[in-house]
Amino acid sequence: MKADMPFKEYRVESWEEFLKIITETPYSNWAFRGQRDEGWPLYSALSRYLRAAGVDPRAWPEQEERILRIFKRKAHQYLSQPPDLDDDFQWLALMQHHGAPTRLLDFTWSPYVAAFFALEKPGSDGAIWALNPARVTSRRDTTPPRMDPRIKGNFSRSFLRGNKRFIWIGEPHTMNRRLIAQSGTFALPGVLDASFEEILAEYPEPELIMAKFILPNDRIREKGMRELYRMNITYATLFPDLDGLGRSLGYELEFHWAYNPRTMAPYER
Repeated sequence: MKADMPFKEYRVESWEEFLKIITETPYSNWAFRGQRDEGWPLYSALSRYLRAAGVDPRAWPEQEERILRIFKRKAHQYLSQPPDLDDDFQWLALMQHHGAPTRLLDFTWSPYVAAFFALEKPGSDGAIWALNPARVTSRRDTTPPRMDPRIKGNFSRSFLRGNKRFIWIGEPHTMNRRLIAQSGTFALPGVLDASFEEILAEYPEPELIMAKFILPNDRIREKGMRELYRMNITYATLFPDLDGLGRSLGYELEFHWAYNPRTMAPYER
């Protein structure tokens, strides 16, 4: 995180400390996002793609609208019941589900699901970002009144062609199996050229809006992943399809009920 960012940052030293923090106020009603590298800023996949590809920012609104239009025109070939053509947010959620770059950023109401995504790969220290939805949605000085991308025309008017720096958080009217399994929600930025941290730093009392928890891989991952596995939080349950089952097998290489595969030491009987 940039040194001038006014958010609380915790370096969690144990799995027990993490549990204590997230089960007590104020974080008991927040939304969370787990990332496997604590150095990654909060940009949507669309922002990252446009920046990496060197697309001129003046073309961003038209290009974002273009891929949404292309998806709407072609996706019906694979869908038995496509969303309403005017429900842009529902279409964006569907695009996100199938790997298209959108401005949606995945969050979850479950800190345990967020911890899974922060810890599931060995290596870098992970991070969990916590977002206070009550504070995010209560800002009215720059956010259009009653902003809601689920309402017809709002996405095009205030997100696609808007230039106000704000965040909206919520779910589409119809949720797919994956979003339900992950207790998922989405955060949408009003602009694409700033990170979520930069946008929220401009809110009143930003220290009450966002926090970051750093999870050191060497101290937390082994116990944390084992406890999440015991809670049945795995790729197989978070992605309830054959792809999720296949991805879940990676952790099975690290787990055995009778002994520790890292040390070959048997568990007590």
